[in-house]
Amino acid sequence: MAFSAVALMVPGTAWADMDAQTAKLLASVLQPTLALSSVLMIVRIPMTWYPNIDGTKWPWNLVYIPTEPILGPTRKIIQPVGGVDISPIVWVALLSFLNEILLGPQGILNLLQMKV
Repeated sequence: MAFSAVALMVPGTAWADMDAQTAKLLASVLQPTLALSSVLMIVRIPMTWYPNIDGTKWPWNLVYIPTEPILGPTRKIIQPVGGVDISPIVWVALLSFLNEILLGPQGILNLLQMKV
C-alpha cells in the first residue's frame, strides 16, 4: 500500500499503513537529522552559559544560526531558571525521546521495517 507524507501530519493515520521500504527511507533521513540536531543543541548548552559569545560571528554562527529559530520561541514558553537558559536542555531531551520512539531498537520505524 502506498504511503503519503501528508498522512504523517494527520493524527490517527498512516503509521500502520506505511510499508517497510518507506519506513526505511524515512528512518534513513530522520537518523542523521536527529543526530545532527542533538549535537547542535548540546553545543548550545555551554554557549548559553557565556552570554558574551556573539552568535553571529565565526565559528559560533555554525551552531547559533540553525538552532536559534527553535530556541527563541522555546525561551518564550520556558523562561530561564535562575538566570540559566534551559531551552537547549529541553530540546536535547525531546530529540532524544523522538530518536528512541522512532528509531530505537523497538522504535516505530524499525518495527515497520520488519513488517512482512
